[in-house]
Amino acid sequence: MAGLLTLLATGVLQLAVVLHVRATLVDCASEGARLGALADRSPADGAARTRELVTAALSPAYARDVTADVVRVGGRDVVEVVVRAPLPVAGLLGVGGAVEARGRGLAPVGGAG
Repeated sequence: MAGLLTLLATGVLQLAVVLHVRATLVDCASEGARLGALADRSPADGAARTRELVTAALSPAYARDVTADVVRVGGRDVVEVVVRAPLPVAGLLGVGGAVEARGRGLAPVGGAG
């Protein structure tokens, strides 16, 4: 019975880690996209800022696959930052490329960068 309870508690804690990582990645991607959408910045600036934030908040391993581009959504140009990172399976160790987080920032009229 104690083993089952330990397994259940470990599973709940790992789920909390996964949710924390995903929320952190979405927040970092959104912040990077907002920066990249500023009139005097480019999507590449947003991707670089996202990498900095992810590295500071989680680990450099989570910041390896960050891309940014201008996409059209609902008739408007937006800067979209996409982060693909490992899915944490044991603590922060995990399977690569399994979590994808996106952040968008509205580009100024006339386009970003």
